[in-house]
Amino acid sequence: MSDRTYTVKGMTCGHCKASVTEEISELSGVTGVDVDLQTGAVTVAGEGFTDDEIRKAVEEAGYQVV
Repeated sequence: MSDRTYTVKGMTCGHCKASVTEEISELSGVTGVDVDLQTGAVTVAGEGFTDDEIRKAVEEAGYQVV
């Protein structure tokens, strides 16, 4: 299992955090998601997921990986 951290632009509140967490959590292989609103850092734990899948999930939530 590994952790990967992404920077997500546009998150400002608890609803933002919940939306991003929900979308990423639905991906196969993801076992945990930690969102830091102050820095925009999203750390994803698990294995078998791709950066492209994470990017698409973040976009589904209405945000952008930078």
